[in-house]
Amino acid sequence: MSDWSRFIPQVSSGLSRMGRSAEAGQMGQIEQFARYLAEQNRWMNLTAITEPEQMAVFHFLDSAALLGATDFAGKRVVDVGTGAGFPGLPLKLLEPSLSLVLLDGQRKRVEFLRRSVQILGLSGVLCLQARAEEQSRLSGFRDAFDLAVSRAVADLRVLAELCLPFVRVGGRFLAMKSTESQEELEAAGRAIALLGGRLLPPYVYTLPGGIARTVILVEKDSPTPEAYPRRFVKMKKAPL
Repeated sequence: MSDWSRFIPQVSSGLSRMGRSAEAGQMGQIEQFARYLAEQNRWMNLTAITEPEQMAVFHFLDSAALLGATDFAGKRVVDVGTGAGFPGLPLKLLEPSLSLVLLDGQRKRVEFLRRSVQILGLSGVLCLQARAEEQSRLSGFRDAFDLAVSRAVADLRVLAELCLPFVRVGGRFLAMKSTESQEELEAAGRAIALLGGRLLPPYVYTLPGGIARTVILVEKDSPTPEAYPRRFVKMKKAPL
């Protein structure tokens, strides 16, 4: 049986190292979500990270680190390829003023997210089953978000084509990557410019245990051309 006694202390101390804190109610919601995720993961393939202390670090603190990369207060945010709700749900729990769309293509994951949002009593969260390359062409979604975030495992050129169409001019796209992403970043420069974005200096942070991570920051300078995003199979076969 998993030992949850260190979960809250691990999250609390990690937030403190980031210069952040959470109220007792927020910490209660974070633990409630983590326990529910662990419970549902026994029946569904939601996460490979199941031990409470690892979940604290690699799911919740990793997600919370984005709050240091840009201002999320009152922003409209889309989490593209959210999976089990990361980084979107921890961001919402720690910054309740943001409005959130959790977007994923798998029905079972989205059903899990809807139940989680209901259990946590959250408002201002839409859980949506859709393909990003189709959803970003719809009114109310294209050029409509202050921030697009993604922790999805994909080439940055593909992620940029999936995410930047959602972002309004003046907004930002944040891609969570390892620190060994410099080559990938350099390769994505042309694609990001073509999609209407401009690279900003990356945000680097360190998780407990000395694990270094990077957030690629892209500012949206101009609307994404109507030709993008392309069909996903074309993105994968011929990245920009």
